[in-house]
Amino acid sequence: MLNSVVLGFVSLSAEYLARGIGGVKRLWGVVNFLLAVCLAMTVLITKKAEAGRHFAAVHGGATASLPDTGVKVGALTLFAVLGIPLAVTYSIPFALASIFSNTSGAGQGLSLGVLNLAIVIPQMVVSVASGPWDALFGGGNLPAFVVGAVAAAASGVFALTMLPSPPPDTAKASMTTVTFH
Repeated sequence: MLNSVVLGFVSLSAEYLARGIGGVKRLWGVVNFLLAVCLAMTVLITKKAEAGRHFAAVHGGATASLPDTGVKVGALTLFAVLGIPLAVTYSIPFALASIFSNTSGAGQGLSLGVLNLAIVIPQMVVSVASGPWDALFGGGNLPAFVVGAVAAAASGVFALTMLPSPPPDTAKASMTTVTFH
């Protein structure tokens, strides 16, 4: 639930965040680096949880029924912070696709359809490949999280270096106020 609350607040403030950080391109890049850090932190939290279970098994003969407080706080904080990149991922790519297709004269429907395919196809590849990838390293989800962290960091670099910035007059021209009576 914390993830959804953070997602909601960030979604409502995405425009102000983009202006404050220096544009949509920079926001997209920074958020990808945040995602990379969060995915890498899953390794630390998992190792701390495993160490707590191992300590309980060695010293008490039984595994602990509840995780350590630090593990709980770390996991909840991680899930809350992951709401930030999720909110940006839900809005920025679609906004950029609409802006660039509108300024280039391409159809917005076709552009958004291609963007959806560019999102869905890698998700299917990850769904199919992450199980065998994890099994290759002895089970668990950590190898997939590490690959995700590396991919998110690479995506952040690509966003900052290769993603074109939208024209500066686009935001002013597309801002319209709509009221419902």
